[in-house]
Amino acid sequence: MERHLKFGIEEEYFITDLDSRCMSGKPPAAAIDACKTVLGDCFALEMFQGQIEVASPIFTSLAQAAQYLGSARQDLRLTLQPYGLGLLTAGSHPLADWRTQQATEQSHFLKLFDDYQHVAWRSLLSGLHVHVEVPGHLDRIRVMNEVLPWTPLLLALSSSSPFWNGADSGFMSYRQTACDEWPRMGVPEYFEDLAAYDAYVALLIRTGAIHQASECWWGVRPATRFPTLELRMTDACPRLEDALCIASLFRLLVAWAIDQPRPGSTWSRESRWILQDNRWRAKRFGIHASFIVEGYDRPFSAEQWLFMAEQIFGDAAQALGVEEVFPQARRILRDGTSAERQRNLYQQVLRDTGDVQAALAGVVDQLLMETAEQPCISNDPKRAMCES
Repeated sequence: MERHLKFGIEEEYFITDLDSRCMSGKPPAAAIDACKTVLGDCFALEMFQGQIEVASPIFTSLAQAAQYLGSARQDLRLTLQPYGLGLLTAGSHPLADWRTQQATEQSHFLKLFDDYQHVAWRSLLSGLHVHVEVPGHLDRIRVMNEVLPWTPLLLALSSSSPFWNGADSGFMSYRQTACDEWPRMGVPEYFEDLAAYDAYVALLIRTGAIHQASECWWGVRPATRFPTLELRMTDACPRLEDALCIASLFRLLVAWAIDQPRPGSTWSRESRWILQDNRWRAKRFGIHASFIVEGYDRPFSAEQWLFMAEQIFGDAAQALGVEEVFPQARRILRDGTSAERQRNLYQQVLRDTGDVQAALAGVVDQLLMETAEQPCISNDPKRAMCES
C-alpha cells in the first residue's frame, strides 16, 4: 500500500458578524482582500459574498493537514477580527437568512443563480470536501463504487447542520436535504465503470443539460481537474479534529479500494438502493441511525458499523499509518457530533431564557469557538492527533 497516498482538503466557512451573530451578507471588500493576502493561492471565493473557502495544498500525511488547516483557520480568524467579523464552519449557519445574502460577482456563480434560481439562493451550505489520488492505471468509477457504501457513516460522523433559516430542521444534516433540491447531487447514478460515466456526461453535454463534467456534484465523484476521487457528501466540521478524522477515513477507504484485485466488483443496483436509504438515515438521525449493511438482515448501529470497518480496514490503516483514525471516530460516537452539541445547547438556553434568538446566538458562539480551536497534535507521526 502507498503509505504517502496524496490528498487534499477543502473547507468552506461562513463569515459572521460578531455583534449580531448573523452571517454577513456583504463583508467589506478590504476584509476579503486581506483574507486573500494571508492565504494566497489556497484562498477561494464561494457563491455568496459571506462565504469563503480554503483549498489546501497537497498533503501526504495527516500531520501536514492538521498543521496547515489549523494555521489557515487561525490566520483567517485574526484577519477578520479587526472588521468585527468571525469565522464559523458548519454544514449550515444557525442565524443565516438566505433572503438577505448577496451573490459573489463572478460569472460562474452568477450563472448558477440564473440557472437554478431559488435552489441556488437557498444553498447557504458549507461542506467538507476531500480529494484522494487514484493511480492513473485504475478506473476511478470502479474505485468509487468500492468506497460508496461506507459514505453514509462518514456523513453521520460529520453531521453539523441541524438548524436552517433560524429553526431546528429535525435533521442532523439538513445540508444534505437542501442538496437534494439540486440535480446530480447526493448518490451518483449507477455506473459500472468509467466508460459508462463518460457516456452519461457526454449525453448531458450533447443535449445541453450541463456545460461541463464538473456540474455533476454527487456526494462522491471523479474530480475533473485532478486525478482524484472527491468526497463531497460530508458536512463542514467546526472541530478540526473531526474534519481530519473524516478525511483520514475517506483516504483509508480509497487506499484500501485501490489495493483490491477488482475494485467495485460487488457494486450492484441493490447496493445503490441500500446506499440511498442509508444516506437518508444518516442525514435524518446522524450517528443514532440504524443502517443497512448489504448481506445482513438486521440493522447495524453506527458503533457496530464502525467496528466492522475496523475489522475490514484495520490492516490497511496500519500500512497507511493512520491506525489512530478508529479511536478518533469512536470519540465522535462517544462524545457526539456537532449537530448534537448544537441542539443540546440550543435546548438548554431555550429552557433557561425562553428566547429563541438568544438560544441560536449561543449556538453561533459555540461554533465560532470550536472553529477557532486548534487540533491536538502528537509528536509521533503515526499518531497525528490525540484522543480527547
